[in-house]
Amino acid sequence: MALVRALRWLPPVAVTVLMLIAMTDMLVGVFLRYVVTWVSARFDLPSVRFFWVEEIGEYSLAWLTFIGAAVGIRRGTHFAVHIVTERFPAGLRRAVAVGHYALLIGFGLLLAVFGWQVSELNSQSYSPALDLNLRWLYLSSVVGGILIVVYSVAALADLWRGVSPGAATER
Repeated sequence: MALVRALRWLPPVAVTVLMLIAMTDMLVGVFLRYVVTWVSARFDLPSVRFFWVEEIGEYSLAWLTFIGAAVGIRRGTHFAVHIVTERFPAGLRRAVAVGHYALLIGFGLLLAVFGWQVSELNSQSYSPALDLNLRWLYLSSVVGGILIVVYSVAALADLWRGVSPGAATER
């Protein structure tokens, strides 16, 4: 039960933290690139190396994208065109929703499996500025794929019980 509770609150919190990191990183990058570089050139000071900014942004945006996609699926706000499906009869709408989540489960499985293979392939490589193992970058797709599968299965279960997608997360 604790795992279910963690899967409910941890991904949205992680997305929020990652978004704050990405925004702060971009602001720091702009400040370093345009202000600090100008000051160091103007006063003939040693230049400031800020290549790490790009890597922090890359890591945080990769994790943010994959976890955010899964959160969007659980909330019922992602991967759907409601303007078309709302016009279908109830039975067809339900069949489309089942197919929709079945495809998402397949996509999540592919993402997790191939993400794992790519992370293993890059497990001996390191980022140039931060010297972080690139496996951590590619594991974002594995975690996102697993979350997509878990949330799609949960949405299918909700659909089976007659609960509309996203309504289960409002409790």
